[in-house]
Amino acid sequence: MLFHVRMDVQLPPAMPAEQAARLKADEKALAGRLQEEGKWRHLWRIAGQYANVSIFDVGGNEELHALLMSLPLFPYMKIDVTPLCRHPSSIRTTDL
Repeated sequence: MLFHVRMDVQLPPAMPAEQAARLKADEKALAGRLQEEGKWRHLWRIAGQYANVSIFDVGGNEELHALLMSLPLFPYMKIDVTPLCRHPSSIRTTDL
């Protein structure tokens, strides 16, 4: 099942730089692994913001919820999720 997910990150200004750097490194490593597994299918940064738009390909709502909650930056994110389905006019047969 495909999901469009927007994540806006808001780290506390008082967070120590070392803690922020560690969270970002852990997030990057997990995002890379999930992309290699095919679960995090696309990842785009929103220019000028500490935010991204992503496409996830997971088994359903519960799997997406667990995956998002496992992200190191999750406690500092505002997340909007939109379930997606194939458009009947799409010429792409690989995006189901």
